[in-house]
Amino acid sequence: MRQINDAHVAEPGLAVVEVATADDQTAFALQEVLATRWATAMADRTTRVPGEPGVRLRCYLDRHRTAGRWLYP
Repeated sequence: MRQINDAHVAEPGLAVVEVATADDQTAFALQEVLATRWATAMADRTTRVPGEPGVRLRCYLDRHRTAGRWLYP
């Protein structure tokens, strides 16, 4: 995964959420739950690390914005 940019967490309320799960379905389900509450820049794919179990997904959220408004297009 790419480095976390300082702009992603430049002020209180901005967060980078990285999820490690057993499968894609679980990762995307958790992302959907986050997006129902906060503005979330959703990931469209997961990543796999060779030799490690499971998948990872990273999304960005702004807890000051309501769901449905994207932080990053």
